[in-house]
Amino acid sequence: MSDELWTLGAEEIATAVRAGELRAADVVESCLARTAAVEPSVAAYLRRFDDEARRRAEEVDRRRAAGAELGPLAGVPVALKDNLNLEGDDCTCASRILVGYRAPYTATAVERLLGAGAIPLGKTNLDEFAMGSSCENSAFQTTRNPWRLDAVPGGSSGGSAAAVAAGSVPLALGSDTGGSIRQPAAFCGVVGLKPTYGRVSRYGLVAFASSLDQIGPLARSTRDVALTLAVIAGADPADATSSRQPVADYLGSIERPVAGMRAGVVAEVDASTLQPAVRDDWESSLDRLRQLGVEIRAVSLPHLPATIAAYYVIANSEASANLARFDGIRYGRRAKSASLLDLYLDSREQGFGPEVKRRILLGTFALSSGYYDAYYGKACGVRRELERQFSAAFAEVDLIVTPTSPTPAFAIGEKVDDPLSMYLSDIFTAPINLAGLPALALPSGNDQGLPLSLQLIGRPFAEADLLRVGRAFERATGAPAMPAGLGAALRGSTDGRDTTAIDRSGAPS
Repeated sequence: MSDELWTLGAEEIATAVRAGELRAADVVESCLARTAAVEPSVAAYLRRFDDEARRRAEEVDRRRAAGAELGPLAGVPVALKDNLNLEGDDCTCASRILVGYRAPYTATAVERLLGAGAIPLGKTNLDEFAMGSSCENSAFQTTRNPWRLDAVPGGSSGGSAAAVAAGSVPLALGSDTGGSIRQPAAFCGVVGLKPTYGRVSRYGLVAFASSLDQIGPLARSTRDVALTLAVIAGADPADATSSRQPVADYLGSIERPVAGMRAGVVAEVDASTLQPAVRDDWESSLDRLRQLGVEIRAVSLPHLPATIAAYYVIANSEASANLARFDGIRYGRRAKSASLLDLYLDSREQGFGPEVKRRILLGTFALSSGYYDAYYGKACGVRRELERQFSAAFAEVDLIVTPTSPTPAFAIGEKVDDPLSMYLSDIFTAPINLAGLPALALPSGNDQGLPLSLQLIGRPFAEADLLRVGRAFERATGAPAMPAGLGAALRGSTDGRDTTAIDRSGAPS
């Protein structure tokens, strides 16, 4: 039985550990064994904490034996995206420029997980500085999709999504700037939540775009996402942008009926432009919601077609400012150069990858004299108008539904040389970050072995409503099977798919 403990969800594990029915040490050993089996194929992690995880598990078991009260995530193994600080551990953001940097403090969201009894198994791979939609922009390795090993897991939280899908952990944290939790959740067939901006403290998250970034959970069920959100949500005096809005009882309301709720379908989403499998799954998902008693109505977001352009102007502008601090002096890697100017230039040239350089250049240009009003100012105007249009739509409906991604997971290498095509992967997710709204990605179907996903968008701080509808949809859909591509790899057969060794030559140990 202990060999199969990795199949349990976070809620099941924590409940059993608190009741003394399971030992945290046994759960961790099962997950470590599963991780050792799948990592050669998937490469979800940049670093693993095997010994530290065992020590934390033993401490949970000692406290349980002593009669101490255990937290809501007692004994639950978790994975952390490597742009979240954990005191004393490297935090690379999958970038060479941060090799050797050790975090002097722990991110608030991570601290709350630890306080609830969760046990980190490692730090996961990502697109460098969270810039990308495929997890191919990491400086160290390419993570593969557990469902089909020649496909991307999505990004930028691809390592976290892949770790959950592969069964390494029941729960992971990611960050979402324009879809970086939801899109990899969609590609890997798991549940991912981007909370309302300010719902979860950003303290200790390495910033990409400060007005858009948000930390959130990925798990194999909506109940596990709800449990985790209740732990990490809430005001934080270390983050002035965190909200004082009370944290709801997400689990307490998640099983309530959804009949009578109203869901909006955006008129500006042209279903004919979706891939056929995505379109068919989208229509089936709407039918499933109707069968649950959810009323489907049309709503309008006229500025939706302009939001990708506005998002990439705003996000890259903020990135160019945030990444100015990584200069070879204050953080991380320092080039050996003859002069101070060369040190700055060489450190950034050697430390940043192509996608990060591209975005810094685009953002710096948009903020430069003579172009600020033409680009950044107009993008901010689109953002304000989009917020107004979402507000008007929510006067008519309780939530809005879209596909999470216009395509299933694409092949590794397919879009590396076409950044504009890659950016369009965020067409349904980026508008939610611009408006600061919560959104939930749910497995909804399958196309030739690759998961498909439904996105639920809510009013500010209405995560409880999204989780309730998501749970009803999940019950109607059923749990997905184990990723077929990964199963083939573990049996020693590729089934015609690429399972070549992962290049870890530059990965930090």
